[in-house]
Amino acid sequence: MAEPLDTEDHIFENLQKQVDPKLSAAKSRAAQEREREYYEKAQRRFGDLVGTNSTLPCTISSIRVLNANNTRKGFLARIFDPILSVNQDRPYTLAEAIREVSIGADKLHKFDIFHEPISIFLDKPSQTDPSTTASDLDVYLSVKEKSRILLKTGTDVGNAEGSAYGTLLLRNVFGGAEAFNVNASLGTRTRSAYQATFETPILSNPDLRVEVGGLASSTDKSWASHEEVLKGGWAKLRWIAKGGHKHEFGYNGVWRQITGLASNASPTVRADAGDTVKSSVSHTWITDRRNNPLLPSRGYYAKTISEIAGWGPLQGDVAFWKSEVETQTAFSVPIPGVEGDSGVSFTTGIRAGVLYPLTLASEPKPEASHLNDRFQLGGPTDVRGFRLAGLGPRDGTDAVGGDVYAAGSANLLFPVPGVGTERPFRIQAFLNGGRLLALKHSARDGSRDRSTTQKSVYSTIAELGSGLPSMAAGIGLVYAHPVARFELNFSLPLVLRKGEDARKGLQFGIGINLL
Repeated sequence: MAEPLDTEDHIFENLQKQVDPKLSAAKSRAAQEREREYYEKAQRRFGDLVGTNSTLPCTISSIRVLNANNTRKGFLARIFDPILSVNQDRPYTLAEAIREVSIGADKLHKFDIFHEPISIFLDKPSQTDPSTTASDLDVYLSVKEKSRILLKTGTDVGNAEGSAYGTLLLRNVFGGAEAFNVNASLGTRTRSAYQATFETPILSNPDLRVEVGGLASSTDKSWASHEEVLKGGWAKLRWIAKGGHKHEFGYNGVWRQITGLASNASPTVRADAGDTVKSSVSHTWITDRRNNPLLPSRGYYAKTISEIAGWGPLQGDVAFWKSEVETQTAFSVPIPGVEGDSGVSFTTGIRAGVLYPLTLASEPKPEASHLNDRFQLGGPTDVRGFRLAGLGPRDGTDAVGGDVYAAGSANLLFPVPGVGTERPFRIQAFLNGGRLLALKHSARDGSRDRSTTQKSVYSTIAELGSGLPSMAAGIGLVYAHPVARFELNFSLPLVLRKGEDARKGLQFGIGINLL
């Protein structure tokens, strides 16, 4: 016999009862499990269907991208027209057709103008069309465009600086995956920074892009008793080669000013005060095989940067060749009795660079490097246990930078007890060190010629290996946020040279690519 319906009072009593959180969580998990099983079953059916008919000949008669209302048809045609069978010299197999369409869908992902996932549907064309054949397939890609306008504001704290920022991003400006980005920030060290960039893919290729941009900034460089003002622009060509190697070739034209000198600024800083113009071309190469860029446990990373300024037709009033190399290697450390990934890893990192003075077209001899162009070393994102720009040559209390440097680090990372290996938290023990040197012979008096400069560079590089580097060791907590890596370390300096500025105790750092 059916139960009588609840009275109105009973209905309100049931509504007022609190839902058991455990029961609610169990229902949610059950729903997610059913959804996952349905998805896996659908994937298996699709895989079985493709596997059974993988060698079936077919022709792709049309490809349509649905809901791409703000994207130019010509832009999409460059991606998908080459896939059409009319542009092929032989029919596809079904497996080949699906693979080619998936490659096209992956290109759409890379433009960052569509939400994930991009759904792919295959259909047979209408049999009433006399131009169709039994092997024809119509392909449909269903997309959802991202918002064309993104406005973001926020605050950043880290690396001894606090700042407030605002970002305006305009996506798909002309319907070809173009992006116009404007950034503005005000901070305690970078007092003001304004930047605008325009980027567009070339020939609908997400792996080939060109960017133009401009900037204006003012930065307080208290470690060298001055403020640096920059105004300039750049043009860059980026591409990804086979094997995933990333390249960037660019031109930079920047007006620099060293101003706002402190009353106790050193003679070296005062000598470089004023205006300079840097006109340079540069090339950057990157290969990244790490399983996680911010918290790697396997793989390797390598990067080189080469820049030449003021040479030949580049003009400007500074001339040099500057090169840097950076590598990182990560290993997973197996623990006896622990199956799978133990969460323990060992990483090593090396950075090195050299600045080679060149001769300006209007000058007979090479000139010494400028404060703006020299390397600085030390701080929570490279050589931990030292203050920002704490290593290298000094004039009084000012860190005046160097022309040659090398730094290295070894880090052993453990899971945080009770947190689990899958969470992005680790305890790290580290040992790092480095040296930063100026060229042996100054050219301020105009006595340096090309031969003397070459000998000075070689002898300074050789000096890097004489004696122990400045070193520090410590232990800390690491959190790998999707945006950046956060570290809170306790450091103990072990080797310190005269005048260098070490930091014993707690040190907080935020960065994307830490040593």
